[in-house]
Amino acid sequence: MNNSGGNKRGGSRPSSNKPKPAMAKRAQGPKKAKPKTKAELEVEAKKEKKPNQAPKRQKEKDEIRLNKYIANSGVCSRRDADIYIQSGNVKVNGVPVTEMGYLVKLTDVVNFDGVTITPEKKVYILLNKPKGFTTAEDEFGENRNVFELVKGSTNAKIGPVGRMDKNTTGLLLFTNDTDMIRKFSLPNQKSAKIYQVSLDKNLKYEDLEKISGGVTIDNHRLAVEEVSYIEKEPKTEIGIKLRTSNVKVVRSIFEHFKYDVLKIDRVSFAGLTKKNLPRGNWRLLTEQEIINLKNM
Repeated sequence: MNNSGGNKRGGSRPSSNKPKPAMAKRAQGPKKAKPKTKAELEVEAKKEKKPNQAPKRQKEKDEIRLNKYIANSGVCSRRDADIYIQSGNVKVNGVPVTEMGYLVKLTDVVNFDGVTITPEKKVYILLNKPKGFTTAEDEFGENRNVFELVKGSTNAKIGPVGRMDKNTTGLLLFTNDTDMIRKFSLPNQKSAKIYQVSLDKNLKYEDLEKISGGVTIDNHRLAVEEVSYIEKEPKTEIGIKLRTSNVKVVRSIFEHFKYDVLKIDRVSFAGLTKKNLPRGNWRLLTEQEIINLKNM
């Protein structure tokens, strides 16, 4: 008998209609972070708190940032002031301050690199002083003061560089830059001043020669850079070039040779002249003139 084909060993296997199970997903590592652009990094850096930065608070009316205070004093720029602050070279009321953005009051005492400073902007005023005004304070009011002539020129507390008596005329510099006042008051400072001196009688040529070689007065040797008669003027009119801004020294030189000084006019001061500056008038120095004075 023949068996049915379904029982044969070599017959085809019936197909299954059941769905196959889904394949398991391959394990994946964490996604790589997308590199940030330079602009994004800069934004994040700005958001981060700067080192030594003072906590933000409401600024009062009479307060100013320490770096601006320093910059206003004229010693350096704001950016350089930040460097000095971070390095610990700035003190406020005797206490070192290293925090950026620190606020100070105008009444605070700020010490910058060992020197007390003020936040006033530096002012430099050149006056062509007329006769009859003095740099000295007159308790009895007999003489008029040179400050009358520069009144209204600035709100800063300025002072004259050197002294002038009421009979001396010519260039007189005013400033609130104490370093410059001190610099031009030193006996060994290098800037030249030119004076026109009027004498009571003709200056003898032999006396002119002696003066040109230098004069010793009260055991102090006074160097004279130049001395000469003024061209097309009587021999009573003398031009003398010295480094000192002390007008008394000019007078002493000629009195040492028995001449009476009738008038002294300072016609040049450290490269500054009376050009376009009538007697009794003043003007502000230019930026270049200020640089020149500081570099002397």
